[in-house]
Amino acid sequence: MIIYLRVLKESFAFALNALRNNKLRTFLSLLGVTIGIFSIIAVLAAVDSLKKEIEGSISGLDNSTIYLGNFSFGPTEVPQWKWQQFPVATYEEYQFLKRNMPDVEAISYTLNVQNETLKYEDKSVENVAIGAVSHEYYDIEDLKIQEGRFYNEVESNNGTNVIVLGNEIANSLFSSPQVAIGKKIRLYGQKFTVIGVLKKEGMALGDSKDTAVFLPVNIVRRLFGGNNKNLFPFIIIKPEKGLDNEEFIAMLTQKMRTYRGLKPEEIDTFFVNQLQGFTDAINNMTATMNGIGGVISLFSLLVGGFGIANIMFVSVKERTNLIGIQKSLGAKNKFILLQFLFEAMILAIIGGLIGLFFVFIASLIASSFTGDFEFVLSFWNIVLGTAISAIIGLISGIVPAISASRLDPVEAIRAGG
Repeated sequence: MIIYLRVLKESFAFALNALRNNKLRTFLSLLGVTIGIFSIIAVLAAVDSLKKEIEGSISGLDNSTIYLGNFSFGPTEVPQWKWQQFPVATYEEYQFLKRNMPDVEAISYTLNVQNETLKYEDKSVENVAIGAVSHEYYDIEDLKIQEGRFYNEVESNNGTNVIVLGNEIANSLFSSPQVAIGKKIRLYGQKFTVIGVLKKEGMALGDSKDTAVFLPVNIVRRLFGGNNKNLFPFIIIKPEKGLDNEEFIAMLTQKMRTYRGLKPEEIDTFFVNQLQGFTDAINNMTATMNGIGGVISLFSLLVGGFGIANIMFVSVKERTNLIGIQKSLGAKNKFILLQFLFEAMILAIIGGLIGLFFVFIASLIASSFTGDFEFVLSFWNIVLGTAISAIIGLISGIVPAISASRLDPVEAIRAGG
C-alpha cells in the first residue's frame, strides 16, 4: 500500500510539473477533456434540472391518477374522425361514478375555460388561468393553502360564488395574501368572494398555479352550459393506494360502458388516460436528451483522450533517462506502468474538474436569468464527471505507460544521455 501511495505522490508531482513547465502544450491537451466533461455534465445537469422541475410540478398527483374524457393524451388506434364524435364526459357520469365506483380515494369533474381578467377596485390582472373544478380536486392534486381554505362540497354543488387565488394573483390584486381573504373580486361580470390563497409554487413548463384561480365547476356549467363540448370536460379519478391499476381501469371501463349503454361489439366511446403514461414519456424524453448529449460530448472526449495520450508520449520521451535509472536501481515494470497511468489520470481529472467548475458557474448564471427555474449540478453528476475523466486518462495513458514500462534500462540511459 505504501509503494502505491508513493507512486501516486510522484505521479501527482510529475503531472503538476508538466503543467508548470509546458503550460501551453498541457492546456491544449487538456482542453478536449475540459470541453468534453463540460458538454456532457452540462447536458446531464440541464436535463436533471428540467426533470426535477417537471416532477415537482406534478408531485401532488399520483402516477395512478386517471383522466377520463373524449380524447386520448397519447397515440390511439381509434381514427380521428371517429373519436371526434365521442360524447364528452358529463357531470352526470361524474356523479354516477362517484356513487358506484369502489376503491376511489377522490373523483373530480373539471372544465377547461379561456383565460380571463380579474378585477378588484381599480386593479386588474389579465390572462388569468381559470380552474373550474369540483371540490375533490383539492385532494387529488394535494393543493397547498397559504391563507384561508378551499371551497367545500356544498359550495361546489351549489355553484357558490367563491374563489381561490394563486399566490401571484393575490399579490397583484392585494398588498398580501392575508388581505385577500374575504374581499370580493369581479369575474364573468359577477362578484366572487376570495376564501383562499395558494402557497407559491413556481413555474414549470410555462405553467404555474401561482397565476391561476380555482372556482366551483357548477358556476361555469351555469354560465356556459351543462356539458359543453368546447370546454373539454374531464373526470379525474384517484384510486386508493395499493390497488391493481389494470383491474381498476377494467372495472371503470365496464361501468362507463354500462352507463352509456354500449353493446359488446361496440368500441369504448371514451378514453382512460393514466398519468403514468405521461411520466413514462418524460423519462423517455430525458433519456433521449441524455443520449444525444452523450454522443455529442463523446467527440470532445475523444479529442481530449488523444491530447492526453500525446502529452504522455512526450513525457515518456523526456524522462527516458530517468526511467532507465529507476529500472537500473530495481524499479519493476509495474512500478513504471502505474507511475505513468496515475499521471495520465491525474492530468485528465484536472481537466475534468476545470470542466465541472465551468458547469457550476454556468448553472449559477443560468439560474439567475431563469427566475424560478433552478439549474442544479448534483453530487452524482460531479462524481460521474470525475469518473469519466479518470477513465479517459486511464485509456489514454495505457499505451504510453506500457511503452515506458518496457524500456530497456541500458538503452534508456544511453538514449537519455
